[in-house]
Amino acid sequence: MRLAIDHQTRYRFSSPQQRLVQTLRLTPGDTHDQTVVGWRIDVDCDVRLREAIDGFGNRVTMLYAEGPIDRIEITVAGQVLTTEADGLVRGSNEPLPPALFNRTTPRTAPGADLAALAQDAAGAGDTLDRLHRWNLALAGRFPDAADLPDSGATAAEAFAGEPNARDLAHIFIAGASALGLPARYVSGYRNCGEGTCPPHGWAEAWVEGLGWIGFDPSAGACPDANYVRVATALDFNGAAPIAGIRQGEGVEELSVELQVERMNGDA
Repeated sequence: MRLAIDHQTRYRFSSPQQRLVQTLRLTPGDTHDQTVVGWRIDVDCDVRLREAIDGFGNRVTMLYAEGPIDRIEITVAGQVLTTEADGLVRGSNEPLPPALFNRTTPRTAPGADLAALAQDAAGAGDTLDRLHRWNLALAGRFPDAADLPDSGATAAEAFAGEPNARDLAHIFIAGASALGLPARYVSGYRNCGEGTCPPHGWAEAWVEGLGWIGFDPSAGACPDANYVRVATALDFNGAAPIAGIRQGEGVEELSVELQVERMNGDA
């Protein structure tokens, strides 16, 4: 499948900023089932861009801008070829051992109620089957999880409320941790069939003998060819599409527009 992606992020500041430093995790990497055909990042003001690979193996662009800056627009556009792999991640850049992803963060630590549900829903037996059951349990419990901006909630807080899709990824990771299984957060894109599709987040868990397997608890399924992986980390904070600091007073206003479309006559 050939997916065309057009992602625009706009920041407006109530007071001019003296300096901006941002980490852009907006460029997908190649795997056996995901090939970047063309990709570019454009900014509507004078900036310096530096390409790098972070500690998780993600492609990162560092953005440096000197003020005064009262607005900035970052546009990402490109095409990606994907193939169906039943959620299995093959050929990704993996500088870290799976065991590292047994670590939890404040956002993925399982509370008692969440851990109990994970144990009950997953049951016993084959590891992959247990993870599928946990994924389906979350989709059944929270069927209306929307793609919304990151809430900042911990997995335990979101579990007790009304989680969005990114929250559900954290809840899945927390449950996997309660099961003693390595898991991580994934940020990326999803073709939802409507053109305009918000940025998406899901999870991956390590299954011995198979490798990393994707799970999207907001859909109750494994990611398919409609998904584009961009960045992985222990939680959203480490895989956020844009993160950074600014030097200046005032408040900022953020708006995001994203289109993900399947191309006609795709591969």
